[in-house]
Amino acid sequence: MSNQTNQAAMTATHAAKGGRGATPPRKIDILKSVLNADSIQEQFRNALGKNSSSFVASVIDCYNTDTNLQQCNPNQVVMEALKAAVLKLPISRALGCAFLVAYNNKKKIKDPQTGVERWEKKMEPTFQLGYRGYIQLAMRTAQYRTINADVVYDGEYQGFDKLTGKVDLNGKKTSDTVVGYFCYMELINGFQKTTFMTVEEIAKHAVRYAKGLPKGTTVDQLINLAKLPVAPDSKSVGWVGNFHGMAIKTVIRLLLGKYGYLSVEMQQAVADDMKADSQEVRDGIIQDSGNSQVVDMDDAQFEDVTDQNALPADATAAADPQNVDPGY
Repeated sequence: MSNQTNQAAMTATHAAKGGRGATPPRKIDILKSVLNADSIQEQFRNALGKNSSSFVASVIDCYNTDTNLQQCNPNQVVMEALKAAVLKLPISRALGCAFLVAYNNKKKIKDPQTGVERWEKKMEPTFQLGYRGYIQLAMRTAQYRTINADVVYDGEYQGFDKLTGKVDLNGKKTSDTVVGYFCYMELINGFQKTTFMTVEEIAKHAVRYAKGLPKGTTVDQLINLAKLPVAPDSKSVGWVGNFHGMAIKTVIRLLLGKYGYLSVEMQQAVADDMKADSQEVRDGIIQDSGNSQVVDMDDAQFEDVTDQNALPADATAAADPQNVDPGY
């Protein structure tokens, strides 16, 4: 254990005993003490090798610059950070791959002695994947030739052919108004797929499934957020802070979850992210539940542009949507 860790522990002990002049340890010092623990250091080294030191430094920086995260239990912050480390994704709002987000949650707590239940509200850290993290994990599988996702501006969307499933996004942009979001993927075996959702469809999906929305958020309020300028380098997170980023992440997750190839690593990452979505309750309520959230695909429009003649027999069978494992 480092000298800094010993000093923080001694200070905390002295304060607990009511010593005069004792100063309770700062949470940042507690966080550093946890990060300096041999067992934690070993886990970071196992996950990141020689890059573990820089990752730990980024966790400290993230904690220092987020007042909400500073209200969380430092031990929980480290545990959530380890999830990103195992996936080898940087925790940086600027990079948009993975985030540590603090949510003001309410949970029903049962007193072990009296058996009385009460609601307790506290800030809790949550690991979340950004849409760039989804793309990075997918490309690591070496099964994707291309993945592209972005906003669709007014004039670019030319329609959806229900019979063929074709999404036409080749129109000319006429304004900066965002009308929807798309994701396109192509596997190395030639299988291609595109999905498109309008702003209204995305907003309805969020209201229906995103428990992290402030209580009482309406579809119209989210649609108004879509009118804000697109900021690819935005450091904000969540539906209220970065609607466009969350919308892009939604179409990526829907498309890859239903038609994409998911490695074991990616399946776990998606499961963790979906669990975070189902438990995010800013000023809301969650009860103890291990149920995963079911994703509704009814609103999404998918285009199948697979050239069946270009695929071998086994790949053609895999390209049939009826034979594809949805992944959730």
